[in-house]
Amino acid sequence: MKTLEHFFTGMDPVLAALIATTFTWLVTAAGASLVFFFKSMHRGWLDGMLGFTGGVMVAASFWSLLNPAIEMSEKMYPSMPWMPAAVGFFLGAIFLFFLDKKLPHLHINFKEDEKEGVKTQMHKSILLVLAITLHNIPEGLAVGVLFGAAASGMDGATIGGAIALAIGIGIQNFPEGFAVAMPLRRVGISRRKSFFYGQLSAIVEPVAGVIGAVAVIYMQPILPFALAFAAGAMIFVVVEEVIPETQRDKYTDIAVLGFIGGFLVMMILDVALG
Repeated sequence: MKTLEHFFTGMDPVLAALIATTFTWLVTAAGASLVFFFKSMHRGWLDGMLGFTGGVMVAASFWSLLNPAIEMSEKMYPSMPWMPAAVGFFLGAIFLFFLDKKLPHLHINFKEDEKEGVKTQMHKSILLVLAITLHNIPEGLAVGVLFGAAASGMDGATIGGAIALAIGIGIQNFPEGFAVAMPLRRVGISRRKSFFYGQLSAIVEPVAGVIGAVAVIYMQPILPFALAFAAGAMIFVVVEEVIPETQRDKYTDIAVLGFIGGFLVMMILDVALG
């Protein structure tokens, strides 16, 4: 960890965000690559992995994003330290709400007639990728914003914390990549195409990461708002998409245990390394 901190210390925050989110994208690709070795996956494993993803996202929303946002606000907005976190959190959730309504997508465990967003004739594989892309936009944004905040020397934001967040997002991206690729393989799509679509779902993370870092560097007063914005977006994704995806079969208890495990992993990473 110290080696990683030395590596990122003094680095341009936009470059640091790009490297970190490229890592999270590559971990997604590594998870999707398992499709070359397996053709099917037990539903309990899938639900457990999705639960783990939700746990990481919820823990990251508080420990890595909302908590630093509140700490920053205590000095930047002493009369209303709660305001930036509340406003940013609300705007992040609303942003994902509108994306969810407009972007055509299909959740992993849902039937094709349950697709959401504007009506489209897109193939099921594309709709599945778009659904996971919704997950990855706030994740990439969160990493970029936190690197930008750490580079700005803001209270509550550290390089170690940004690295911990990137590692946590990367860990949960591994099963996420597998969870996208495997259903595609199961319906008859080739291994190569299943892998391609699985990794493609996370290619938005480097883009969102760079945007987040650039935004906070040049507009420092919005830092706590931006951190809370990413948190609100992630919580919306967990409640509206991730949790419902895990509650449609008989493995709900496994999903809950996966959620608890993901939360613990991310909390330990952030507290111990951040």
